[in-house]
Parts: sequence; C-alpha cells; structure tokens
Amino acid sequence: MKAQEIYAAGTSIWLDDLSRSKLVGSDPLSLSVRIAHDGVRGVTTNPSIFAGAITGAADYADDISAFSGDDVDALVQKLTTDDVRMACDLFLDLYKTSNGIDGRVSIEVDPRLARNTAETIVEGIALHAIVDRPNVMIKVPATPEGLPAITALIARGISVNVTLIFSLKRYEEVIDAFTQGISLASEQGRDLSTIHSVASFFISRIDSAVDKELKAIGNDSLLGKIALANAHCAYDLFQEKFGSAQWKELAERGAQMQRPLWASTGVKDPSYPDTLYVDQLIAPHTVNTMPPSTLAAVLDHSVIAGDAITPQIATARKHLADLQAAGISLDSITQALEEDGVQKFAQAWTDLLESVRKEMR
Repeated sequence: MKAQEIYAAGTSIWLDDLSRSKLVGSDPLSLSVRIAHDGVRGVTTNPSIFAGAITGAADYADDISAFSGDDVDALVQKLTTDDVRMACDLFLDLYKTSNGIDGRVSIEVDPRLARNTAETIVEGIALHAIVDRPNVMIKVPATPEGLPAITALIARGISVNVTLIFSLKRYEEVIDAFTQGISLASEQGRDLSTIHSVASFFISRIDSAVDKELKAIGNDSLLGKIALANAHCAYDLFQEKFGSAQWKELAERGAQMQRPLWASTGVKDPSYPDTLYVDQLIAPHTVNTMPPSTLAAVLDHSVIAGDAITPQIATARKHLADLQAAGISLDSITQALEEDGVQKFAQAWTDLLESVRKEMR
C-alpha cells in the first residue's frame, strides 16, 4: 500500500480537508474510512476549507437555526471547533499509539489577527480550551507578528502548526521561535514530550509565481524546479537546526522536533506530474498534507523511492543560485506570497461569516 511505503520512508500523510459530511453519515470517503484504509494520520484545516465546507451546506443548518443570539463570530467558531473536536476524537487512538506525533487536527486562529501578536495569543489559548482535546494543534501564521505568538503558545504547552511559510529566512525564524518556546516551557517545568509542532512550508504557490516570471524572460530550464529546491533547502536547514548542540540539550529533556510539513502540495500546472509535490518531498521526520484529489493520485500511482530530499540538496542549492543569477528575486516573491496568503485567508473567513450571517436571518 502506497501510504505504508510513504510512512515507512518517514513521511506522515495528513489530509488537507474537513467537513461535517465527512464526519457523520456514511460517506464512502469519510474521515474514519480515510484513517482506516488510506493511511491518513492527521488533518489540517484553514479558513478557505471551512468556507467551502460550511457555505450553503445542509449539514450545518440545524446548528445554525438552533443557535441563540446574533453573534456570528461565536456561531462560526462553534461550527468549526465542533468539527475539529469530532475529528480529534476519530484520531485519538492514533494520537496515543504514535506518542502524540500524529493523530493531529489543526485549527487556525482568526486570520484577521495575523498582524496582531497579543490577540493571536488570546485566540490560540481560547481555541485550545474550546476544542479541549490533547491532539488539537493551533495554527498560527508565520508573519512577523505571529512569531512571538508561536513562542508564547509553545511556552504554555500548546501544540502549534505554523502556517504560511514560504521563505528559508522566515522558516529559520519559525524554528527559532519554536525553540525559544520550548526553552521557556522547560524553565517552567512543563513536560516537553507533550508539546508538538509542525512548520507548514508552502510548495505549489512558489512554482506558480516563479514559473510566471521565468516564462516572461524566456527561461525554461528552471520551470517547475524552484518550489522543490526551496523545500529541499528548507529540509537541509531543518536537519542543521535540529542537529545542533542547543537542540540536543532540549531533546534530552524530552523535547520533540518541530517537523516540516509540506503544504500546498496539489499541483497547479497540469503539465507537471500530479504527485510531484509528494514523491519528491518524502524524507524522515516530515508531514505532507494533501487535498483529496492529490491523495487519490498518490494512492493510485505514486512512485516511492525512500528519502527523495537528501540526495537532491546540492542540486537544490544550484537551482536557487541559478534563479538569482537570472535576475529573479525569490525573496520578493515569497514576501508577496505571504501577504497574499494572509489576505486570502482573511477574505475567506470574512466571506464565511457573511454567508452564515445570512442563514441566521
């Protein structure tokens, strides 16, 4: 089975999808079926996923009509946290048998708070308490304002999924924010073995943006190569940072590594293989969260050949150097993608609130 091969090579498959219809009833692609038969070991959600799941869906009509009051923010929070709690319960056995590494379900703080450190911390603490399951992960965007919130939540013993990471520079800052949080948790006497984190490094959006610029200057040699090169160099950084003396000291106290999570792994260019961002990102201590269509393709025809990253790191560095030599600034592109990602999630959340508000009337 493909999922078992991928897991044996060190990569956990998580599903980038969640809806009430996949949690209750007899859907042949329900989450419980995915866990039992497709090797799914976790779930990620985001504002766009919830907007797509809830908007106009009959599955939520009873909850919406039964809600007392007119606080649409509170209602949407209830709908989303109820779904996440149910998903957490389905994963509890896996969470226990994997010692908390897998069986995780992520829920994001209100994306409109992405530029507000203090409110992100408050919201993260609140969501953790509302879901009230040990295997929930709180998603925090890797904005400059999100970094200290990551440290604060980790220090409180709350597991965190850091999202919207596009650049190597930001990824290093995320690792440092996480490590600082673990150090603070250790100083407070917390059980470090119970604090987990993943760093969601986005893939396909990089190629979409870079390929556009490459085509504009007539450079075909790097098409479809930069997203993977960026991710491969990120994995190299992961190995360096979590192989350091500082980390080894924390690990001796029970600290768990923050695993790289490959996100945005659905291929957007139809000329590329549909499993490209899975097959080429398999390596020890990683997670790949996939939309349902990508998971279906992977289970059908992925080609698994063990660690696909480590042998490619030197080539990855050359690709990034060649991109710079071609006059294309990856830093500028990743900064724009971060800003665009924050805006898109905020807009999706705003649209969801508006659609639910209409149903409340």
